[in-house]
Amino acid sequence: MISGKTTLIAHLGYPTGTFKAPMIYNPWFEQQGIDAVVVPMGVKAEDYAAALPQIMRFTNLRGALVTMPHKISTLRLVDEATPTAQIAGACNAILKRPDGTLLGDMFDGAGFVRGVERKGRSFRGARVLVSGSGGVGSAIAASIAAAGAAELMLFDAHAGAAEALAGRLREHHPQLKVDTGANDPAGFDIVVNATPLGMKEGDPLPFDIGRIDPKTFVGEVVMKAEYTPLLQAARAKGCEVQVGTDMLFEQIPAYLEFFGFGTTTAEALRAVAKLQY
Repeated sequence: MISGKTTLIAHLGYPTGTFKAPMIYNPWFEQQGIDAVVVPMGVKAEDYAAALPQIMRFTNLRGALVTMPHKISTLRLVDEATPTAQIAGACNAILKRPDGTLLGDMFDGAGFVRGVERKGRSFRGARVLVSGSGGVGSAIAASIAAAGAAELMLFDAHAGAAEALAGRLREHHPQLKVDTGANDPAGFDIVVNATPLGMKEGDPLPFDIGRIDPKTFVGEVVMKAEYTPLLQAARAKGCEVQVGTDMLFEQIPAYLEFFGFGTTTAEALRAVAKLQY
């Protein structure tokens, strides 16, 4: 029951139809007796810079979850960003502090890496291909580097985005071999789709599935369906996979701590979630 005492967390992005977070957070808040609610708020990219400061003036707002297409632009709009967000070049969480200033952080990468490692696949010494160098791809690449990968190949349809990410990674992880420009999954231990491909009917696959070895682990960030066309094709080849919502579930405990709501586990969240596809 929402009342005048309910603490709001905005979920900012566009379009909102594929948002999954409210169906995870809100059942958990209800179960725990926490008077808070995640509210989807659709904001188009061209309106975001003007809208964010106004939304953050709401007195009963604790902060915001941030998703596509605003993760990169958010970094320029907060008062302070954590080192993780700076390396990723993006934010997916905003905390409104008591003095009204905004702190940005990024949890996508940590959630993705934790999910893969909990499935028994280590990044230490691994060769990894990440397709997509936007907000989520940059965050995942940063966390993979921190997890001890030996080699990262970055690909993006906009080559400049991949080159910029490579530069930030080399600065913070000089021991890591970083290359850009190739999207061939052959020979990699782990491949990651961090692009929007798979959100729309008829999208091409982000990788040539015929070039993926059955021993390769395939990770996905798209959440429109639990098993996207990429993951269906990868599973048909015998690959282990990670669905898009795994990244979400694994990072939510860190989000909860960031917003001051305590913590939980991915299993506890899954037990009460009311996901719809």
